[in-house]
Amino acid sequence: MSDGNARRLLSGVRIADLTIVVAGPTATGALGDLGAEVIKIENIIARGDRATTLPKAADAPEDRPYNRSNWFADLNRSKKGLTLNFNVPEAREAFLRLVAVSDVVIENFSPRVMPNFGFTYEALQAVRPDLIMASLPGFGSTGPMRNHTSFGPGIEAMTGLGDLTGFPDGPPLKPGNYVTDYTAGMMAAFVIMAALHYRRRTGKGQHIELAMRDGALQLIGEPIMDFALNGRVQSRIGNRHPSKAPHGVYPCVGEDKWVAIAVASDEEWGVLCDAIGRPDLAADDRFDTVLGRLAHQDEIDGALSAWTRERDHYAVMHTLQAVGVEAAAVLTTEELGSDPHIAARGFIQTVQLPEVGPARYTRHGYRLAETGAVIQPPPGFGEHNRYVLQELLGYSDADFAALEASQGIVWEPGRAMGR
Repeated sequence: MSDGNARRLLSGVRIADLTIVVAGPTATGALGDLGAEVIKIENIIARGDRATTLPKAADAPEDRPYNRSNWFADLNRSKKGLTLNFNVPEAREAFLRLVAVSDVVIENFSPRVMPNFGFTYEALQAVRPDLIMASLPGFGSTGPMRNHTSFGPGIEAMTGLGDLTGFPDGPPLKPGNYVTDYTAGMMAAFVIMAALHYRRRTGKGQHIELAMRDGALQLIGEPIMDFALNGRVQSRIGNRHPSKAPHGVYPCVGEDKWVAIAVASDEEWGVLCDAIGRPDLAADDRFDTVLGRLAHQDEIDGALSAWTRERDHYAVMHTLQAVGVEAAAVLTTEELGSDPHIAARGFIQTVQLPEVGPARYTRHGYRLAETGAVIQPPPGFGEHNRYVLQELLGYSDADFAALEASQGIVWEPGRAMGR
C-alpha cells in the first residue's frame, strides 16, 4: 500500500481473507479501499474466483491469463495475494501463523469447510485470543439447510425477491446484478467495523455470522410486513407502482433507449399533461385521481409512450425534471462511462493493473473528508507470497523453499504445482 495509507480509516488493521466469488470479496474489497491490509488467500479448493472467470480462449493472452479475470479484478481490488494449498499440513500451519498477526479472518464457505481443516473459531482464537472472525454461509450454521451452498440468484429465489421481480403475466425474474451478494458483502463490512470498535473498547473479539439468506430477507421487509398486518401477498407488478400512476419505463428515440417516469400526485399529473402537449388527458375525468389513473394505466402508458418515442431519453429527462416531474434516462453501462455528472464527481477511477494496463473502477458511494478511500490494484496470482511468508511471518529462505517443495504454495489457479 502507498505511504498515504497511514491517513486512511482502517490503517493498521490486517484481514486474512478466505472468501471467494462475490459476497465475501465485496466486503474485503471495501475494507481494503479504506486502508485495511487485506491478504487474499487463494487455494486449490477454492475454485470459483479466477479459474471460472477467465477471458474467453480467443481473447486470453498466452502468459498468465488468469490475471486478466475482470470479475476477480473488480472484486479483489486493494488486496495482497497469498496462495496456499490447504491440503498440505505446512500450508495450514502458515495460515495459523498469519491468523496470529491478523485482526480479522473472513470466510464464506459452507459451515463444514473450516472445521474440516481444523479452523474453527475456537482453534483460531487459540492463536489470536481477540480475533474477530466473520462467516458468510449461504444459509447459516444451524437449521436443516446449514450445509447447502448457494450463489446470489439462488438466494434471491429463496427469499421471495425473485417472486416479486417481473411482470404480472410473466414468470419470476432474477433481479439485476447479484443484488443479494453485494448487499451481504457491504453488510459484512459494516458489522466487521462495528466489531473492531467493540474490541477497541473491551479488548474482546467475537465470531460474526451473516447468512446470505438472512441478510437478503431484509430487502423484502415491506412485503413481509404487508402480509403480517393485512394478510395480503404482494405480486409482480413490473415497472408499475402500487400507489403512483403513471409509473414506468417508456421507449425513446434510438435502439433500446428508455426513460423512467413517475407521477406521485394529481398536481404532477396535470403538469405532465401540459409538458407533453396533452391537456385533453388532464381534462379527462377518468384520470383525475390516483385511483382512476391506476385503473387506466394501459391507456395512459400508450399516450405517454407516443410522446417519448419521438424524443431522446436525456431530452425527456431534462424536459420533465424542469417542470417538477420525476424522470430519469435509463442508461447503459456505455453511457454511464460518459455521463457528465458521474464524470464531474470522479465516480469512475482509472487504476493501473500491472499485467493489463489502465482499468476503470467504480469507487464506493461514500466520501470521507479526512481519511479518504483509495482503490489499489488486485493482486496477481501468488504476487505477495514472499512478502507475507518471509517479511510478515518470518520464514527463512529455507523454510520458504520447503513450503514450496511440499506444494504448500500454489502457483497456478485450480491445481498445486511447482513454479
